[in-house]
Amino acid sequence: MSKVFLLGANKEIDRAKQVVEVNQIIQMEGYNNDKYVVCDILKRDWGIAYKLICLRTKEFYIADIIRPLKEKFGIGYYYDQDNPTFLDGIEVAMLLQEAQQKKKTEQDEAEQEKNRVEQVREIGRKRFAEIFPEDAQAVIVARLRQNESDSYTDYYSYSTQRTVIIGFSKHKRDIFSEMRKHASNFEETAYLAEPNEDYEHREKYSMGDGYYLGESKYHGWIIEKEPVYKRENTIEEFAYTAGNEDNIHINKNGGTTPPSKPTGGKANCTLVEYSTKAVAVFGETKSIKDELKAMGGRFNARLTFNGQKLAGWIFPKSQEQRLAYYFGLD
Repeated sequence: MSKVFLLGANKEIDRAKQVVEVNQIIQMEGYNNDKYVVCDILKRDWGIAYKLICLRTKEFYIADIIRPLKEKFGIGYYYDQDNPTFLDGIEVAMLLQEAQQKKKTEQDEAEQEKNRVEQVREIGRKRFAEIFPEDAQAVIVARLRQNESDSYTDYYSYSTQRTVIIGFSKHKRDIFSEMRKHASNFEETAYLAEPNEDYEHREKYSMGDGYYLGESKYHGWIIEKEPVYKRENTIEEFAYTAGNEDNIHINKNGGTTPPSKPTGGKANCTLVEYSTKAVAVFGETKSIKDELKAMGGRFNARLTFNGQKLAGWIFPKSQEQRLAYYFGLD
């Protein structure tokens, strides 16, 4: 179908009707107000398209709608119907040669960059596989974020400038004390190793950023855990990061949690964040009840865990690090 209706301009456009000629100058209204020359006219199933060369950047563009300048409405390509201007054929031929050479150069550079990235990823795959513990359930990473927000337009966003691998974990639970421990592995995040509740962010909700440790999600360094579901997928995910050796900062034992496993009742217990001000311990706690009580815990037979009523021990948030160490998670 060649006809389209421009709602804002209240105008129907027939794209099967040719409106400009080869070598004719047209103008873009609304962005850089650049001028273009038509270097070719292309026949499509739905009508006509115009191949353009920008006179400023020497780049190719395709336009399927070019409107008369006297009917200007909004952003778009326009031509002067009353006083059309043209470039000499030789000038256009020279522009076309220059644009083709620029496009080829850009394609060559893109191919070189693609090859470079793949070489880095290949190095990273091997390097990461060597340090990736078989029993790791999560990768602990530090990410440097740059604020891309624009308060004038109520646009809030960030970009990640760098990712650094600072440790591994044998579980997928989000525990801030564990993140703080690994923060000290990297000089630029060492300040996050000090307990500071203002740096603990819990955004496990729709459109949230999950659990992360840092001053702000929009700028500076943050620390978070990336769960491992398939080992090969995780290796691929961090291949480019690991390709640069300076992006790996782990301690001598690989940043894993302590090698010794909890024994007795501790092995069958689960430490969870119960609320923003409390943590809880569930499981077979009978044999360690005196120790839990000594750490400030209070037994409650009707706590809620995973939607169920369960017996457990409740602790103030300040005891999280001590409990994590007790259960071999820190």
